[in-house]
Amino acid sequence: MSPRVVGALLAVVMLLLLAVPVIARRAEPTVPVGAAIVIIVTPNNEQIRVEFAEGFAQWHREKFGVPAQVIWNMPGGATEIRRMLEASATASLRDGTAPGGSADLLFGGGSYDFEQLTKPITVEVNGEFRSTTVLIPIDFPQEWLDAVYGQNSIAGRTLYDPHRAWFGTALSAFGIVYNAEMLQRMGVAYPTEWSALADPRLQDSVSLVNPAQSGSIASAMETILLREGWQRGWAILRRASGNARSIAAGGPRTPMDVSQGDAAEGLCIDFYGRYQQQAVADGGSPGRVGYVDPVGKTAIDPDPVAMLRGAPHPETARRFIEFVLSPEGQRLWQYPAGSAGGPRQFSLRRLPISRAVYASDMPRFVDKVDPWKLAREIPNANPDVRAFVVPIFVAMAMENRSLLRTAWALIAAHPEYPRDGRMLLASDATDPTLRAMLTAFDAMPVVPGPNGATFDLADESTLAQVRAGWMRGKWKDAGLWGANDVPADVFRRILSDGFKANLQRVIALSGRSSL
Repeated sequence: MSPRVVGALLAVVMLLLLAVPVIARRAEPTVPVGAAIVIIVTPNNEQIRVEFAEGFAQWHREKFGVPAQVIWNMPGGATEIRRMLEASATASLRDGTAPGGSADLLFGGGSYDFEQLTKPITVEVNGEFRSTTVLIPIDFPQEWLDAVYGQNSIAGRTLYDPHRAWFGTALSAFGIVYNAEMLQRMGVAYPTEWSALADPRLQDSVSLVNPAQSGSIASAMETILLREGWQRGWAILRRASGNARSIAAGGPRTPMDVSQGDAAEGLCIDFYGRYQQQAVADGGSPGRVGYVDPVGKTAIDPDPVAMLRGAPHPETARRFIEFVLSPEGQRLWQYPAGSAGGPRQFSLRRLPISRAVYASDMPRFVDKVDPWKLAREIPNANPDVRAFVVPIFVAMAMENRSLLRTAWALIAAHPEYPRDGRMLLASDATDPTLRAMLTAFDAMPVVPGPNGATFDLADESTLAQVRAGWMRGKWKDAGLWGANDVPADVFRRILSDGFKANLQRVIALSGRSSL
């Protein structure tokens, strides 16, 4: 089956996924007569959806004299949603139909996915090039944006798109959620560094999420790679994956696993960790669940909202953005549940993005944190790192999951591997067998290039060339993939085969039979 046919079938599936929840919700009798409607695609959890739907309805009634109803559409995580929207737009271009039309806004997910959706999508149909974008700009006055955001920057990241295609609504950091009771029983210290996830005593006790399905987790992994360095970062993620009892599809899974005692630690976005910590404490078990941002090793990322092309209710959609960025909307992120002006049911524990609200309202925040004082820019951040997070992780930790867990268990069981939780690299090992096992375990695949050239992905300096050649099609005439092949699929198979060979070598060095 050709890539074009596969793409068309995928687009149909995506369109159905996007449309069905909207159709189902439209049939509900709870929409008030005469209400202003806004249809929002979101990866956000139920707590955020409940509080912002109720808050917007009240704000809209007070400001415009009519009720408002939010119709939520939740087809998946942020990255899955981005791919669905891109597939839908591509299908519309091929069919010659107007893109969009089934939803008004995209609300939630990291800035990376929104930035991708600002880029033009172009297809060729019978020699004609057709182009569109998924997101459309909104002409909010600069004075209003300045009043909300102040300077459009935090630690080197923009808070809203300079071309006004997306607008940050909250700030997110990344860290580790942990079960204090489990760690105490295991004799393991509470985490303070990313390397805590690599502790071999945590085998089968770490919860991770597939970055291919969660934009926030992809951002968290990118943060580890940028803060710790390319090779050490992957060493941490490789060992954490070897420790993983599960690799889930959605970001909320990890804090639930940890709070239920199914995992001792997990990688997560800050507000999921803080919310679960709050929920467990409110349930009568304060101190059982904790969350930590590794000091100086995390990153701050805006969580945006944007209008979709073809929005059927553009005026109400614009009003929703105005509400989210208003003091009334921003307070929902940090005021305690049940307090005046705060959320009714749930303390959301997210960091607002409006500097004006920090100046006037911080004494009433649950988390009295000023991100502008804590955030640190990542020096010399490699812009190509993010593009490799998903293909490398999937090939390493998912397609070779059994081999990875076995190889890691054999390394951790070696009599010379530290028993105190320290992370050991090959350069630290004195035993020759253990050093050889660690060398193979941490090795990266070597990928082919044009004219017989090869690129070792352990070398961060190769990323720009490999990205341009394999991911952006620069090497399409080099004979590296067939005419009917999807380059990304071929690239992932090369990575998967490379990791498989490396992990089998670890097992062979241990004296065990390879799987």
